[in-house]
Amino acid sequence: MRRILALLSLLGLLAGCGLLPDQIDETKGWSASKLFTEAKEKMADADYARAIELFEKLEARYPYGAYAQQAQLEVAYAYYLDNEPASAIAACDRFIKLHPNHPHVDYVYYLKGLANFVENQDFLSQLSEQDMSERDPKAAKDAFAAFKELSTRFPESKYTPDAVARMAYLVNSLASHEVKVANYYFKRGAYVAAVNRSKHVLENYKTSPFQEGALAIMVKSYERMGMNDLRDDARRVLDKNFPNSPWLTGDGPKKNKSWWQFWSIDSLN
Repeated sequence: MRRILALLSLLGLLAGCGLLPDQIDETKGWSASKLFTEAKEKMADADYARAIELFEKLEARYPYGAYAQQAQLEVAYAYYLDNEPASAIAACDRFIKLHPNHPHVDYVYYLKGLANFVENQDFLSQLSEQDMSERDPKAAKDAFAAFKELSTRFPESKYTPDAVARMAYLVNSLASHEVKVANYYFKRGAYVAAVNRSKHVLENYKTSPFQEGALAIMVKSYERMGMNDLRDDARRVLDKNFPNSPWLTGDGPKKNKSWWQFWSIDSLN
């Protein structure tokens, strides 16, 4: 029995020794400065996963120092560079909550907008693969909100000009989505829904070129519902603002516009 127990103890010791390399933390005892320096080097080498790990260890071990705040900023950026927009957004939200008056909080709003902007690009790239009525442009709305907060609170920030330009892009992105959905409903005979989506574009995206398409969908939807007075009202507005609009002639939108200015949608005839 003693021999058996000794053998079992020896096997357990050997098994434990086999796990030791995985349990060794080479960063044990590192200072905040060393952790930060090593993490920045990993960032420079594009080893973002390791950089994030080191920044998070830094914050956990030295939560009250200046390095901790900077590590929180760097983690958000590392997630963004590592194409992990959801984690980047969460890191930005956490930083804003913890340090609302930080001198670089304008950068965090900008980074949050960029991360959502990336998610919006993924949304746009998947348009042909998903039922139009099920698409959710949440990322575009969240990006717009972050950029708007930046431009409103920090008009002098060096990030604001780019944020404003991206907001203009996002307005067209959101408006185009609404017109696409309105056209989706029109093609399926849901004319009331088509009109409501078109009205949303007219009321909320007044500077967008998609106003023309929204008005055209309203004209055709009212016509299909036999609401001729409303059809004529919408047609007058369309003719006044967009004379000779191709939307009602079967030609569809103009082909020489950039895709983000005017997505082509199906003919309404």
